[in-house]
Amino acid sequence: MEKIRQNLFIVSLGAGVLVILLLAATGAIDLYVQTFIMFMGVNIIFATSLSIVNGYMGEFSCGHAGFMAVGAYVASVLTVIMFTPNKLTGVPLLPPSLSIVLFPVIILIGGVVAAFAGLLVAIPSFKTRDDYLAIITIAVNFIIVTLINNMAVIGGSRGFMGMRKVIYTMTDVFQFPYMLFWVITFAIFTVFIIRRFVSSIYGKGIIAIKQDEVAAEIMSIDTNKMKLVAFMLSSGLAGVAGGLFAHVIGYVNPGSFSILKSTEALVMVYMAGMGSLGGSVISAILFTLLLELLRPFQILKWVIIPLLLILLMQFRPEGLMGDKELPDFFPKLKKFYKFK
Repeated sequence: MEKIRQNLFIVSLGAGVLVILLLAATGAIDLYVQTFIMFMGVNIIFATSLSIVNGYMGEFSCGHAGFMAVGAYVASVLTVIMFTPNKLTGVPLLPPSLSIVLFPVIILIGGVVAAFAGLLVAIPSFKTRDDYLAIITIAVNFIIVTLINNMAVIGGSRGFMGMRKVIYTMTDVFQFPYMLFWVITFAIFTVFIIRRFVSSIYGKGIIAIKQDEVAAEIMSIDTNKMKLVAFMLSSGLAGVAGGLFAHVIGYVNPGSFSILKSTEALVMVYMAGMGSLGGSVISAILFTLLLELLRPFQILKWVIIPLLLILLMQFRPEGLMGDKELPDFFPKLKKFYKFK
């Protein structure tokens, strides 16, 4: 019976996604709403990826946007030189029609490169924790952004563009809301992967590190290996978010991945609760809505958002949901899926 209910949940989720895609394909959902949904999906990936480190493992990473930048630029450069005429190679390296098939592969490649960039944080984490690790992650964020700023071959401080042409090559083959489809698909994929990871031996290991690292080592847990896996998975998923983000807006520059972007991730993770995957998803949705509502206020939103983080740390440091999941608040949801 439980398996039937889980399958029912999956079918319902798939039907919901199909309805959204059909509405977008027929024009019932305009580009503004589609873009909003895509930003929501990117933020879900971005927030849940950081929850692995800051939530489940109990570390304090403050420079997550740096890894998003790596994924964004790697995926953008690859898609542009592979499928469109460009200044780097002159002509596409592959037939543009292949972009439909290879696009998700390139997004994953960007995530893999970002995962290896995560070693810049993972290795120092073997010896440091808390405030010291936070300083290291901020430094890594600045290092990555500064390096991109000084790489003229990919536009430097002027940014990099051309990703919109890649989307056009897809639609020239067949009219379909490809970016909306891939953002939703990768968002669901990310939540599934993190759910499986947290339920695995590695997940139990990083939760043990959060509770007491010394005790975890005494219990024969290889804490260095656990940290390495957690940081690389977290950074890799942030890279996936970056690749999708770059293709949604069609343009990226280093300023898009400053410490302010990292602050957004922190707000999303701590808003609903550290160690709560469902909470991170909900907070990403609410935060995206908040950003849209604050858009008319322009720079003032960067006063309101950090203030929101300060208030959370002051009055509800564990977040609104703490380490609980939705079935803990709504028991009837347990019959549809089992988290732990």
